[in-house]
Amino acid sequence: MKLLTATLLAVSCLLPLQQANAKPIEIKFSHVVAENTPKGQMALKFKELAEARLPGKVDVKVYPNSQLFTDATVLQALQLGDVEIAAPALSKFQKYNPALQVFDLPFLFKDMDAVDRFQHSPQGVALLSSMNDKLLVGLGYLHNGMKQLSSNDPIRVPADIAGKKFRIMTSDVLQAQYEAVHAIPLKKPFAEVFTLLQTRAIDGQESPWSNTYASKFFEVQKYVTETDHGVLDYLVVTSAEFWFGLPEDLRDTLKQCMDEAIAYGNQIAAKQDLADRQSILDSGKTQILTLNPGERQQWIDAMKPVWKMFEDQIGSDLLDAAIQSNH
Repeated sequence: MKLLTATLLAVSCLLPLQQANAKPIEIKFSHVVAENTPKGQMALKFKELAEARLPGKVDVKVYPNSQLFTDATVLQALQLGDVEIAAPALSKFQKYNPALQVFDLPFLFKDMDAVDRFQHSPQGVALLSSMNDKLLVGLGYLHNGMKQLSSNDPIRVPADIAGKKFRIMTSDVLQAQYEAVHAIPLKKPFAEVFTLLQTRAIDGQESPWSNTYASKFFEVQKYVTETDHGVLDYLVVTSAEFWFGLPEDLRDTLKQCMDEAIAYGNQIAAKQDLADRQSILDSGKTQILTLNPGERQQWIDAMKPVWKMFEDQIGSDLLDAAIQSNH
């Protein structure tokens, strides 16, 4: 009995020492954009909060600008355990859950407030956990903004884009969107877009103001047409194996840190959207074209049939909920 008591006492004394000497959990956060974008700032804020609240327990390493993975490869890397957190564009999830294609539908959301209302609705929240069986856990939605068209030639109506090559993300909806206006969509990694524009291998691309400015697309494009034709948001996602393998208290703290970081990133996105638009305008390198109501209606009429094409994959109930978010 004395020996057992002594052994238990020795073990109890060693545990705090072992915990103190335990290596912090490494959390690799991979994304594809610059650090001065809303996504880049959100990732750094998460690192700051997590390491401050869990000192010595976690080590968050942020890898921007596709240093580790592209958006096309990062989801498989999450599933394999090669990275712990990523924030790909929502377009990247169509093969894991086709319902997420709702975010790519053209002219579905009238503004970012409508997007936010839908994402916080019961239907939007349910989408976060809809891929748990694919080992992907959604932690929250990160805004970037409404998309505009940049190009080498002035584009005001759908006829102006016919025959022109535009880079798109890997998305069947986006492909259908451009085909509806007789343009040529090319699925290319984000990291290649600047060079493709610079060498005139493509005629244009679609991005919110922050990406167009931070990635310097405006320096190699003469025009940006303010269409607000779609939303480019991200899904902050983690590996189910990693996430549910964490102690509950640590996981709860990390989720709080992520919620705060996403809220911070979304505040930046709203402010930066306007600021980057003004910076592009002030540069004098790119002319911003605004559409009158008649021109805008031509785009809506041309692209809205895409909704019907994907209604069965997305689900009519989900589509209806998204439409209702505009009111």
